[in-house]
Formats: sequence, C-alpha cells, structure tokens
Amino acid sequence: MSKPVPRWHWEDFTEGLTMTFGPKEVTRDEVIAFARDFDPQPFHLDEEAGKASLFGGLAASGWHTAGIVMRLMCDGFLLDSSSLGSPGLDSLKWLKPVMVGDHLRARMTVLASRPMKSRAHVGLVQTRWEALNQRDDVVMLIESWAMFGRRTPAEETAG
Repeated sequence: MSKPVPRWHWEDFTEGLTMTFGPKEVTRDEVIAFARDFDPQPFHLDEEAGKASLFGGLAASGWHTAGIVMRLMCDGFLLDSSSLGSPGLDSLKWLKPVMVGDHLRARMTVLASRPMKSRAHVGLVQTRWEALNQRDDVVMLIESWAMFGRRTPAEETAG
C-alpha cells in the first residue's frame, strides 16, 4: 500500500502565509492529568491551590499549552505535510495563564523560507506560533524553524 502524497510541501510555505487552527477547550480533567504526569505543581493539580496562587484558579501547565498547540498543528496540517521535524525552538514565551474552560486556537505565520543548501530535498521554514484564547489574548508565543520535503529538489550543494 503506497503512502498518500502530502498536501503541504516546502514550496507552499510562503512568507506571510497565516493559518489558524482550533479551537480546543482546556478541560479540568486534562489539566490535572497532564500536571500529575508531567508538571505536578500544586496550582496545576488542585483548584484550591490554584485559587490561592497568582493564577487565581486551576491553571494549565505551560508545557500542556505547548502540547495543545502541537496537536492543533498536527491536526491542522502537519500530518498532511512533508514535515521532516524541527531543529528546535528559537523562543518560547508564556504570556498569560491558560485556565480551565479556556478555548485555545493556534495561529501560524510564516516569517521566512529558504532551501537547505546541504540537502537538496529539504526546505527550511521559520514560523511564529501564537496560542490565543477565546478573548483573542495571545497566551503563548513560539518562534522556530521547521524542515519540509520539497516537491522539486534542487541540486545538492556544499554547505
């Protein structure tokens, strides 16, 4: 059985392209389950501790927020793309707390795109990801590079 041809390739990610995915509701059970497994700070695990914290309520871990955005990206386009992964994040900022009941959307903007010199079949895409809540507050900001397969590889060059 052959693998379907992905819809999204490097050539599709032109500078200025913006895509939005979601929303996804942040539920109490998910916040607590994630915190229990990965970030067991009291304000992520217990409503009373959350109320007594700077957050004023049960807050999702920032890492949970990043995971939600990753899922929105995968469902929105990555699983139907020629994605080859990422060399890492340039920046990650949690700007506002994400609370139980928030509805998050992810907005991706392409900042730059260039072919990889050393691998003719790979293109690099620099993006800014914003996680927005239902009030359009930006709650998390990520800037990173991603690698995508090219529809039409260039000649291999050194570098």
